[in-house]
Amino acid sequence: MNKPQKQHLIDPEICIRCHTCEMTCAIGAITHDDNNVVVDASKCNFCMDCIPVCPTGSIDEWRVVETPYSLEEQLDWMDLPEQADIKSSDEDVELEAHDEAVAALLAEAHKGAGGKASAPKSASKPSINLYTPGKPATATVQGNYRLTAEGSDTDVRHIILDFGGQPFPVLEGQSVGILAPGADTQGNAHLSRLYSISSPRDGERPNFNNISLTVKREEHGICSNYLCDLEMGDEVQLTGPFGATFLLPTDPQANLLMICTGTGSAPFRGFTMRRQRENPTLKNTLTLVFGARRPDDLPYFGPLKKIPDTFMKTLFAFSRKEGAPKQYVQDVLRDEKGRVATLLQNPNTYIYICGLKAMEHGVEQAMSDIAQEAGLDWTKLRDTMREAGRYHVETY
Repeated sequence: MNKPQKQHLIDPEICIRCHTCEMTCAIGAITHDDNNVVVDASKCNFCMDCIPVCPTGSIDEWRVVETPYSLEEQLDWMDLPEQADIKSSDEDVELEAHDEAVAALLAEAHKGAGGKASAPKSASKPSINLYTPGKPATATVQGNYRLTAEGSDTDVRHIILDFGGQPFPVLEGQSVGILAPGADTQGNAHLSRLYSISSPRDGERPNFNNISLTVKREEHGICSNYLCDLEMGDEVQLTGPFGATFLLPTDPQANLLMICTGTGSAPFRGFTMRRQRENPTLKNTLTLVFGARRPDDLPYFGPLKKIPDTFMKTLFAFSRKEGAPKQYVQDVLRDEKGRVATLLQNPNTYIYICGLKAMEHGVEQAMSDIAQEAGLDWTKLRDTMREAGRYHVETY
């Protein structure tokens, strides 16, 4: 019998195929095919560099095995196998010591990380990975609209894609992969680039088979420039949908605290529109904290200001607004500590954080300070909420 060993795996159901882990791994232990992203047990040295960069926590999976799962087996998975019954013996002391070392590394890696989330218990069941790079979906551009002011140096676009008769079922909070045409410097096809869907499940236009994306043009971004330059009638190839945890609870009384920067607002637009269409008379269940440099740089600024405060309390944080002190989302959370503390003490509150990874530490510290002042242990509360599907982080 082979000696038991620890194997690092990726949960294919939760993985959103953003390839961040693969690009981070310096030894080439992570690879992919059209179906899954996987870890090569013969190469992985448990350095943990891939753990904190994963936006969903799907990378944080481990099994004790007698024989490691092969790449071929992992690439064929739709979900993770259960932990096999491994008989213990005195020879397992080395494995236990190894597990303790791994646990210590994981604890360090998870400082400030989103960790592995669970879907809200009441969320609808998502469809995932229906279309792959080998068999992508094709959508037609219905519209490409600039969201930020013409004078702003931040170019953010609202892009509407129509699937015609091709089924592409999505839920709010899911993402799609975009396949930019052309090849990289090695002649390989570009990896898909992930974008959050910014429309609700029944379409950008109700009951139409279309979705919208919120895309910021990056100076050297191959995919962002491709998308931002699309014209009406152009065809786009997509993979996905992806994401099985960052989902909207169907309970209309669930309180949502949504914290975002820039294009991290995309899933929250979908959340808000779904609530507006399903329950337009709801009051005081949505809070949005939205950060940008200036009002002109903020996507959907105009439409957001038209949503009544009674339906959704919208709080803006501008870090470069002329004549005003710098303010970030964590500063707004502290300014609104009474509201936040009340939400933290409500067992029906769900917290969602989306946007630049740089925001994560500041938000974490602000939540910790607010919880402590309210007599709560933030670390325990956060982890309890995460296990219950009520705490979600997707940052990049």
